[in-house]
Amino acid sequence: MIQFPPGSGHSSFSSNQHVKLAHDWQALLGQKITEQIDLKSNEFRDVLDQRCVLVTGAGGWIGSRLARRLTESTIRKLILIDSSESSLYETDQALGDAGLVQRALVLANICDRGALGEVFKRERPDIIFHAAALKHVPLMEGHPFEVVTTNTLGTARLSEAAQRFGSEEMIMISTDKAVDPASLMGATKRMAELIILGMDSGALRTRVVRLGNVFGSSGSVVPLFLHQIACGQPLTVSHLDARRFFISTEGAVEEILDSLSPQCPYGLLVAVPGDPIRIVDLANFLIAEYDLVDPESAKRLSIVFTGLRPGDKLEESLISGSEKYTGEVRGLRREVITPIPSRAELQNGIDALASAVQRRNLDDLLQATLRLVHEYRPSSLILEQVRASCGAEMAR
Repeated sequence: MIQFPPGSGHSSFSSNQHVKLAHDWQALLGQKITEQIDLKSNEFRDVLDQRCVLVTGAGGWIGSRLARRLTESTIRKLILIDSSESSLYETDQALGDAGLVQRALVLANICDRGALGEVFKRERPDIIFHAAALKHVPLMEGHPFEVVTTNTLGTARLSEAAQRFGSEEMIMISTDKAVDPASLMGATKRMAELIILGMDSGALRTRVVRLGNVFGSSGSVVPLFLHQIACGQPLTVSHLDARRFFISTEGAVEEILDSLSPQCPYGLLVAVPGDPIRIVDLANFLIAEYDLVDPESAKRLSIVFTGLRPGDKLEESLISGSEKYTGEVRGLRREVITPIPSRAELQNGIDALASAVQRRNLDDLLQATLRLVHEYRPSSLILEQVRASCGAEMAR
């Protein structure tokens, strides 16, 4: 349902319009409405029953919705970790008295080894859903040390804690931007994929679920367009032919949860949506829907093409040229064979990244990233920052 910011002077759709719009969203996505998994069924009982489950990034769009669904299961305890006080509080308030599941809130950063050690030692989580990440491509191009620290080093530290304290399962949520990355954010998520998959062992079993753009998630194009419509501003689209794969929030959560099924293989799984959608078509769709609410205001709306930003691609892919599908796996999800460095190479890469972050050396950070993700193509903005940092170093 389209909703406009408080005080914007616009109301939300009526119930009848909401039904029509929900149908149109499905038509636009080219996907069927996702059926909700029964987490109390026999299929999931052995996996979830009386287990302690930990969710990182629990205050985020996906993490909070995973938490909600998990309260419907027969788990023993739910541990919610987030570095944002307000987001963690909002998730807890939204859950309220949902289900009979005991839960604990942990205000902590996954990059903090000490905090992770305390949580894992005290709670001994059996299953981990890793949703914590920095994800905004242009913003992260300007914050290379922060995105590497959270997305890559944070994942490594979480994996170490999971292995050290005997966790059984770990599922990481990844993105199609990790495929042949043109952004540092994408490269950090690819490195996180490699860490999770490379850490798989007999004791800790791991899965990575790679998603397209999640419809309506915070920071995504849909909330931006809705804000621009509400304010009477032009809708900004990077390029006429820019396309993205989209998956509904409900579909994303069900795909992540379904990866816990005993029938689902370990390793890299790709949630395959319908055909990629042109961003301009999405903008036109929203303008047409707004025309149902306020035809006069809708006539004044326009679309402005702003050009691709640093780190942007014209079109994303779901797998790289070095990967291949093994075949269909339950519904729209497919298993992917992907090259993984040796444990020694991974550890050397992690150590090199940590050293570069500690020394704030961007050139070393970039080189360490390229050694782990050969297919990464740094943006002009990253390269300019490297040249500037090298010049500043020489001037000292």
